[in-house]
Amino acid sequence: MTETAPRPTLEAVAARAGVSRATVSRVVNGGDGVRKPLAERVRRAVEELGYVPNQAARSLVTKRHDAVAVVIAEPETRIFADPFFALQLRGISKELTAHDNQLVLLLTEGRDDHARVARYLAGGHVDGALVFSLHLDDPLPGLIQGAGVPTVFGGRPGWSDGTRDVVYVDSDNRGGARAAVRHLAGLGRGRIAHLTGPLDQTSAADRLDGFRDVVGDTDPRLVVESDFTFGGGERAMRELLDRRPDVDAVFAANDLTASGALRVLRERGLRVPEDVAVVGFDDMLPVAEQTDPPLTTVRQDIEEMGRIMARLLLRGVDPRTPHAGPDDGVEATPSGVVLPTTLVRRASA
Repeated sequence: MTETAPRPTLEAVAARAGVSRATVSRVVNGGDGVRKPLAERVRRAVEELGYVPNQAARSLVTKRHDAVAVVIAEPETRIFADPFFALQLRGISKELTAHDNQLVLLLTEGRDDHARVARYLAGGHVDGALVFSLHLDDPLPGLIQGAGVPTVFGGRPGWSDGTRDVVYVDSDNRGGARAAVRHLAGLGRGRIAHLTGPLDQTSAADRLDGFRDVVGDTDPRLVVESDFTFGGGERAMRELLDRRPDVDAVFAANDLTASGALRVLRERGLRVPEDVAVVGFDDMLPVAEQTDPPLTTVRQDIEEMGRIMARLLLRGVDPRTPHAGPDDGVEATPSGVVLPTTLVRRASA
């Protein structure tokens, strides 16, 4: 049986650095009031001895846990199949890591999980929560508010009761949709259809509004509701072709929906873009560059959305954290940040 060496203590660090135990505690816990030369001596001693602060004791001093919960309101199968979530989590993780915070992933497979998540957040395990992919009837926002933790939402919240202070990060979904449809109209396409996302999510509703901003009162058969998945795109495209076989352009609410639509068009013997032009939304490179043909799409910076969500939350928890705003090249609203979108032209339209 191997004996383990005793862990270095605050007292050992203080002795090595030639300072008091209180000075070491202030330095390792991020406190102020220690002169720079002394702080440097403490940090050297910490490194030389391999001292690791006791997180429980540190939390008692700082009132912080250096951990952030990420709550995704989607089934586990969807989260691990959709690159969107991986990109957003990567942005969140990079920002939290840069500030020495841990990411705690909480999944809500169904409504039974909501109370569990609320209890965890209320239990004082994390400093705040990042929540995204909400649906309009989701009880999570109210439960999280009841837990009393700082929260930043991914996407414009769908409630408008004015009773909750909400900080969020979103993309210009409506403007991006307008750019996509204008591009299709500029190609001379006159029967432009839209395969929506789930309309109980504000991103999908905003993209539908952007579509209607350009086409106006179009044939309702040219709008088919989908669900942001590859299979949903296949089903919606089949339904669209059954309704309007003469369609000559499709704006899909995201890249996975567009890739499903492309497969059905190929099965039906329709050429893209000669017979039907297709535009997606997201510009997720694992999808958009691998479709046949490569997908023209609206780019939103998904990883940057995650990064800014984390930064806004950390800013609320610790005012010394640099804030997201005009310096990041994004539009700041009174309660959040809206990132710009751009059209990326490839071979599908």
